[in-house]
Amino acid sequence: MNTSLLSCNKKADVPYVASYTGDQNDDDDDGGDNGGNNETPPQNFKLLSLGDSYTIGQSVCEICRFPEQLKDSLIANFNEQDTFSLDVIAQSGWTTTNLKSAIASTNLTSDFDLVTLLIGVNNQYQGKPFSLYETEFVELTNTAIALAENDAAKLIVVSIPDYAYTPFGQNGNPETISEELENYNNFAQNYCETNGLTYVYITDITQQGLENPALVASDNLHPSALAYTLFVERILPLAIEKID
Repeated sequence: MNTSLLSCNKKADVPYVASYTGDQNDDDDDGGDNGGNNETPPQNFKLLSLGDSYTIGQSVCEICRFPEQLKDSLIANFNEQDTFSLDVIAQSGWTTTNLKSAIASTNLTSDFDLVTLLIGVNNQYQGKPFSLYETEFVELTNTAIALAENDAAKLIVVSIPDYAYTPFGQNGNPETISEELENYNNFAQNYCETNGLTYVYITDITQQGLENPALVASDNLHPSALAYTLFVERILPLAIEKID
């Protein structure tokens, strides 16, 4: 069994940070300073996605991962003069501990308009104590909120996909994988509900991976671009509401 499939890049202490800006207004024609019915000045919305391989989009193209698809969908739903920038701090194989360390070593501002957090699968895969996740997940949500101008409403926590429903997962003990990941997701969901945080459940999408192989990437383990599109369909309405 290849124990590095969930940690394809073993340099877990070197954070992957990527920034992208989307702008639909390709030319600089102002269309009239006071003409038209849109008097709102252009805005730049800052997005931040924190996570592991499911955020970095292991085995899919760069623009196929869910943070990029979410950014593009937001661009399509806002005014043409508005821009969206995206920072991604994620790496395949990262546990909650790795993500904490990466954030601490990265010079981030605290003015993001939206932050997503998807983390925990590698805690389960690497057999870390569940108590570690309970502690560090809470710490990561607090950090994410701090990065979003201390506004808890700007955070979206995304549930952990279930890799038991992939060819790779079937080679292990899929029943145990699903049970353990359910414990992780239940904790995260309960914490979010108790503390008024937004939680988006996408695990059921990945649990269709065996009956619909198009939802699994070419590595037979991670979600495909199509799966990420379905993630975004659930995240987008909440993201629009938080940013608008």
